[in-house]
Order: sequence, then structure tokens, then C-alpha cells
Amino acid sequence: MPTDADSPRVVADDYDGIAIEALRQRIGVPRLAAFASIGSTQDVAHELAAAGAVAGTLVLAEAQSAGRGRAGRLWQSESGAGVWMTMVERPRDVRALDVLSLRVGLALAAALDELAGDRIALKWPNDLYLRGRKLAGILVEARWRDGLPEWIAIGVGINVRAPESEPVAIGLASTASRLAVLERCVPAVHAAAVAEGRLRSDELREFASRDCAKGRQCVSPVAGVVQGIDQSGALVVAIGSETTAVRSGSLVFTEEG
Repeated sequence: MPTDADSPRVVADDYDGIAIEALRQRIGVPRLAAFASIGSTQDVAHELAAAGAVAGTLVLAEAQSAGRGRAGRLWQSESGAGVWMTMVERPRDVRALDVLSLRVGLALAAALDELAGDRIALKWPNDLYLRGRKLAGILVEARWRDGLPEWIAIGVGINVRAPESEPVAIGLASTASRLAVLERCVPAVHAAAVAEGRLRSDELREFASRDCAKGRQCVSPVAGVVQGIDQSGALVVAIGSETTAVRSGSLVFTEEG
């Protein structure tokens, strides 16, 4: 499997025909690093953050050869098939960091409903689904100093069209453009990143209305029946007459196990 170090970085001159500086101004970010091809936007985001990149800096790729997901999973992101990006942020609230992937998911779902042509569902802890198939994923990585996050890299991969290599995936409506996705999603991710505290009651209600797991049998991260999530972002699972809150792992349903 290729890694970012194995992949040449090719800087992009434009993105869907729009010059990079014009795109930066249009989506309202302080800095935009755009590549025609790259290993992983996450790795570049961490490098820029370590060098002092300000909050809101965005790394955007036409294609990734070593895209990264949770638990170190790697995949290839097809050229032109979607929006592959990572945003650098510098939060200080650890409680908010604990729920950030869920908060970003809520923000993206609301931003993309219209472009999807249907209501988007959420799967704990970091996936967006459309009509039962995976539409997008989120990866939040933090770097710490003196017990506080010095920066975070919020990686987002959104299928604008369904990738040929992933038969269980889905894309947005045929009329959706990558520019429209960026215009909606970049401010949504930033707003989620600067929110403070645990999940609010309105966010919990919104997640419940989009939760594709509630009431389903799961075999991982524990075996039981999914009840939802709590304010800390933990997955709540009923095991017999008891409930337990799980804060890490991947959610796998019985029919998938």
C-alpha cells in the first residue's frame, strides 16, 4: 500500500477551471494549498500546522494515492470523483475536541442535504450515509503540547460521484458540483471546529433524527442494540437490561459481522 512519502506532490494550477487564488477567496479561507495529486491531505496539513499555518488553512487535492482513514486505513481517492480536503484548526477546548467528528458530521449533513437530493444519515462516529450507502467520511487528528491540542487536522472525503472502486458507496445528485460542495462545506467545518463544549441538546436531537444505527443490533464495539449517543459523544448500547457508553471503536452491525 502506498504512503504519502511514496507519492509525488503535484501542485494544482486550478480546481475545476477556477484559479487557486480565486477559489481561496471564493470559499473564504486564509490559505489554500491545492494539489493535482498527493499522498494524503492530512500529512500536508500537519506539516503546514507545524510550520505555523493559521486556523482555517485548507489543503485540497484532486486525487489522493494514500488517503487515510480511522485506524490507519489507507485508500485511493479518485481524481475528480469527490472533494478530498483537510482543514487546520487550533481549538483549546478539550471537551469540544471529544465530540468534534460528530459535530462536523452534523454540520456536513445539513450543508449537503440539498445537493444530495435526500436527507443524509449519520453513523457513529464519523460517517455520512445516503440511502443506506456511504457518502462521506471524517478523520480528526490532534497534535498536543502541554496537555492541550496545539492544532487539529480535520480530514473530509465526500463522494460527489460514486467511485467505481467502491460498489457500496454513493455520490451526490448528478447536478451537484465540487465547487458547490466546497462553498457549503468549508464554512460548515470551520463553524463546527470553533464550537465549544459537549454536544448541546439541539445537536443531540438533530443527530437522533439522522441516526442510521438506533435500534439496530451491533457486534462491535460491543454486542447489543444501539440506543444513540450521549453529550460526550459516546455510543450508547443496550446489553440486555443494562446500557453502556462506548467512546472508541468502529460500529459494525450484526448483518455486517
